[in-house]
Amino acid sequence: MTRKVTQDEVLEALKDVYDPEIPVNVVDLGLIYNVDVDEENRVQVEMTLTAAGCGMGPFIAQQAEWRITEVEGVEDVHVEVVFEPTWSPDMISPDGRKLLGLE
Repeated sequence: MTRKVTQDEVLEALKDVYDPEIPVNVVDLGLIYNVDVDEENRVQVEMTLTAAGCGMGPFIAQQAEWRITEVEGVEDVHVEVVFEPTWSPDMISPDGRKLLGLE
């Protein structure tokens, strides 16, 4: 029987992914909108960017996909970049706010 990958494991892995222009991971920046892991350990992630025109978007999404692929048991990964709802600084976690000196 295959071990079930959890949403928490995926989110923990995504904490290793950074926007190169901001020293906070994509989870604490509030860029991850949804993580779904189906019964066959296929992972679907909806994420956004701090700005719709961010030239680093494809790079960040690829980094997220590569990092999730490294989680034990993951069979397939699809990362979709969405822009609804629009990201705002209010979405930054308390830890992210501390790292950015906003608290």
